[in-house]
Amino acid sequence: MEMLRFATAGSVDDGKSTLIGRLLYDTKTIFQDQLEAVERASVQMGTEYTNLALLTDGLRAEREQGITIDVAYRYFSTPKRKFIIADTPGHTQYTRNMVTGASTADLAIVLIDARKGVLEQSRRHAFLASLLRIPHLVLAVNKMDLVDYDEGRFEEVKEEFRAFAMKLDIADLTFIPVSALHGDNVVTRSDNTPWYDGSPLLHHLEEVHIASDRNLIDPRFPVQYVIRPQSDEHHDYRGYAGSIAGGVMRPGDNVVVLPSGFGSTIKSIDTFDGPVEEAFAPMAVTVRLSDEIDISRGDMLCRPNNQSTSSQDIDAMVCWMSERSDLVAGSRLMIKHTTRSAKVIVKHLAYQLDINSLSRVEDATELKLNEIGRVTLRSQIPLFFDEYRRNRVTGSFVLIDEASGHTVGAGMILGESD
Repeated sequence: MEMLRFATAGSVDDGKSTLIGRLLYDTKTIFQDQLEAVERASVQMGTEYTNLALLTDGLRAEREQGITIDVAYRYFSTPKRKFIIADTPGHTQYTRNMVTGASTADLAIVLIDARKGVLEQSRRHAFLASLLRIPHLVLAVNKMDLVDYDEGRFEEVKEEFRAFAMKLDIADLTFIPVSALHGDNVVTRSDNTPWYDGSPLLHHLEEVHIASDRNLIDPRFPVQYVIRPQSDEHHDYRGYAGSIAGGVMRPGDNVVVLPSGFGSTIKSIDTFDGPVEEAFAPMAVTVRLSDEIDISRGDMLCRPNNQSTSSQDIDAMVCWMSERSDLVAGSRLMIKHTTRSAKVIVKHLAYQLDINSLSRVEDATELKLNEIGRVTLRSQIPLFFDEYRRNRVTGSFVLIDEASGHTVGAGMILGESD
């Protein structure tokens, strides 16, 4: 069954938790005892209705403060699809959390309060979704019950957002009027919005076409692990395990191994369920080659006439995630890119991006926590990459502080630097 990963984002009190609670409740993903616990908590809080937001606000301290922090992952399914939800917080200081939660998403839902319209935070979330190349964006205009399900108000919000979205690189944009509290247009069509002829949210999530979003053109296979069974029975077995990062691979295909440049042919492709005649992203497979070549973790298999860029110098957009240090020219870090790790130095900080105004701060000398900027990195060894816009797997990386081992940055590769 196909899986859709989606991220939700919105300003505080826009109703994200209620929307996710409604999806879980209406798809019968929650247990009776969970529902009863939420009903009891709702009574204790003095609300007149079952507060579905409490389904997703798992941490007690959060509940008591009435805010949601960090990234919470939720799972549910329908007969058509499985879903993973990354529930990301709305505040500016949680930009890094949204980058984390949305980096693997196929779709993002940005919630907007119908009364308040498009806020600075709404614009920031939409910009981050476009920066992260999330292929599909849904603008859920929530709390329609509080504006009497007024079509005119929905159209105003829609036009206001569309004017902003035209500045961004968003391929697929959908607008849905909802009331998460009452369930209007969340799982079923609402009689309160007879003027809306589109799909309810869940139907859109079930039907949105995501298979073509993955790169099936450029075969990329970063080697994660070399399998050499020690038993006499399998003494001649030598396989290379990992997840396909792009393209389609089949037995008989010619491949080249980076960085050595040696060529061979795919002998077979094995999976947990047995051999397959073709494999594509994001399948986890073991590839066997016809020739014995010295291959190790971090090497990359490509097609001879379609190779990834191999370089020690990259230009990238980086979201800085460290509270303890700033990113400055000269910073020395570790980079983890696909299955390859290396030491890097920050050669240059070109600019910081003001994600509220979309303007560049050209004279920036550092990136602080939650700030995004364009940097040039120099790696100790070559990395094998594609531009992030072409392949989100081979075009992304994380930066790690060597001393602490903490992840301090996430990056999207723009290309090879001059």
